[in-house]
Amino acid sequence: METRSVTPMRAAKTGYIVMSIVFCVVGVLFIALPARSAVMIGRVLGAAMAAFGVVKLVGYFSRDLYRLAFQYDLEFGILLIALGVIVLLRTNGVMDFICIAAGVSILADGLFKIQIAIDARRFGIRDWWLILLLAVVTGGVGLLLVFRPWESVQVLTVLLGAALLAEGVLNLCVALSTVKIVKNQRPDVIETEYFEVREYR
Repeated sequence: METRSVTPMRAAKTGYIVMSIVFCVVGVLFIALPARSAVMIGRVLGAAMAAFGVVKLVGYFSRDLYRLAFQYDLEFGILLIALGVIVLLRTNGVMDFICIAAGVSILADGLFKIQIAIDARRFGIRDWWLILLLAVVTGGVGLLLVFRPWESVQVLTVLLGAALLAEGVLNLCVALSTVKIVKNQRPDVIETEYFEVREYR
């Protein structure tokens, strides 16, 4: 019987976890050191967004057991890559564009993750409620970035850091809770009785 290689799934899960940690670290740095130039912030954020977009594309085509974490990542991965490249190249009105680009992507991801949390509950995943809570919080911070109620660059940098930190924690939770890699998984078959097969994380 034909089986699916677990290598792309392992790469996608590892990449997801690594990029989630990167987002958390960058978020903490933005919060702790807000007095940085908008151009530098744009370069760091643009590179991180583009890299995460690539990881999301790999995840979409990997087809893990539940197919929850990566189900929206084809469109979202392309969006992240496009926004990341634009943020890297744009030099005028940098901070406003950074906030809008990051806010839209984080808000969209929060909304997608709400759907993932609902689907996770149907699969019987215990941490579905945590995914839901983090998704709501992350989406709310993303919405604040879009509307930018404060004009101070330092305040916006702290808000951006908080949004990246929330996004990183959310994606880390999703990767650890919903991405299951199973040896000898058949293509295009979802094993709902996952406890009957051997899991490889």
